[in-house]
Amino acid sequence: MAAAGWLCALLCLAAAAHGKRSPVKVLSDGMWRELLHGEWMVEFYAPWCPACQNLQPEWEKFAEWGEDLEVNIAKVDVTEQPGLSGRFVITALPTIYHCKDGEFRRYQGARTKSDFINFISDQEWKSIEPVSSWFGPSSFLMSSMSALFQLSMWIRHCHNYLTENVGIPVWGSYAVFALATLFSGLILGLIIVFLADCICPSKKYRPPQYPHSRKLAPESAQLLKKLDEEQEADEEDISDDEIEGKEVSDRNSSPNAVRQRPVITAATTDKS
Repeated sequence: MAAAGWLCALLCLAAAAHGKRSPVKVLSDGMWRELLHGEWMVEFYAPWCPACQNLQPEWEKFAEWGEDLEVNIAKVDVTEQPGLSGRFVITALPTIYHCKDGEFRRYQGARTKSDFINFISDQEWKSIEPVSSWFGPSSFLMSSMSALFQLSMWIRHCHNYLTENVGIPVWGSYAVFALATLFSGLILGLIIVFLADCICPSKKYRPPQYPHSRKLAPESAQLLKKLDEEQEADEEDISDDEIEGKEVSDRNSSPNAVRQRPVITAATTDKS
């Protein structure tokens, strides 16, 4: 009976321990803005990662001190939350970030409970340069990266659905995505051209207009004819003046005029 009692007690303790809620918070793509307020320690992990599996016991023990240290302890499964993985640009596992009032620092120290506690209690995070605002999780660039990661995960789910549930071969799934990419690119190109034409419309081509090629009104034709006649009359007057001037110059330069001048000069000299 005593042995049975001890066995029952052990089973109750095991059930209680198994049913105890973990102090580690689980973050999702829609909860990341909570990191902008207060102090956080966040672990990015994957279930298949051996290093992540070795870290879990220490991370759970550290989370038990979260209330005393006034810090929130959380974790993110990158296989389930690709948006957060892209927003923080996770390239290695496990990756730990310290977040304090919107400033993000990457933890590079040892991965034991005591090291985590000292990092928070001694404020060792102050010696680490925070992530630039250009590459911070709340920046436009990282938001775009998060959307790209989410899109890639959605494409992966669609591929698995087409090949496993629908029964389409792998090459058929690739062909579907290739056609969808071409079609979406065409639609996007048309939208960009339409917007560009609306914002910066092109100038309409107008053929050159020549005044003589147009039909003139009767009044304009008469006025133009009158101007032409006046111009011809002026040219005739100028020609007559030029002819008279040429005749005078020819007379003055003739030999008779040259011979008369010395005779007149001699007569004048004899009289004197």
